[in-house]
Amino acid sequence: MADPVVGVLALQGDVREHRAMLDSCGVSTARVRTPDDLEQVAALVIPGGESSTMSLLARTSGLIGPLRERVASGMPAYGSCAGMIMLADRILDGRPDQQTIGGIDMTVRRNAFGRQVDSFEADLHMPAIGGAAMHGIFIRAPWVEQVGDGVEVVARVEGGPAAGRIVAVRQGTLLATAFHPELTGDLRVHQLFVDIVRGQA
Repeated sequence: MADPVVGVLALQGDVREHRAMLDSCGVSTARVRTPDDLEQVAALVIPGGESSTMSLLARTSGLIGPLRERVASGMPAYGSCAGMIMLADRILDGRPDQQTIGGIDMTVRRNAFGRQVDSFEADLHMPAIGGAAMHGIFIRAPWVEQVGDGVEVVARVEGGPAAGRIVAVRQGTLLATAFHPELTGDLRVHQLFVDIVRGQA
């Protein structure tokens, strides 16, 4: 049986970097810009970028409804940074007209760590991916303020003023990180997602 094709939402953000990581994990990828594109993929990565812009573009391209339907019906999806916000059922500090795809029973605070100048890097221990600590790059990142009973906390910030804040979660076939593993060369988060996709297939 052919390996499933993983789409990368290509409305805005670091699409190329995610595709390169997925290619290194041995799966085929495709850009998703339209509802027709979405129908051709088995799973979806939602990249970092600017979540309110992504929300607007998803609406104007006619994608927001189909995205919600596919995620609600069990399509695996992984979101990094803005992608985490897009997969949240609830957001704080969003724009009044900002919409999400939803799917993960969590409340996410947009730009929680501050502005661009407050971007930072930190090592994170993530038993779900095994091995050494994951180096996390946080750029105008969100954090998770609250999760529902069905959500697994995958990583928390371990030091500094934000110690204990949730920055990676999983609910079923949905995965989200507040940081950008696609910028590090460490394949483990993407490989975890690919394993989820192949398991679903």
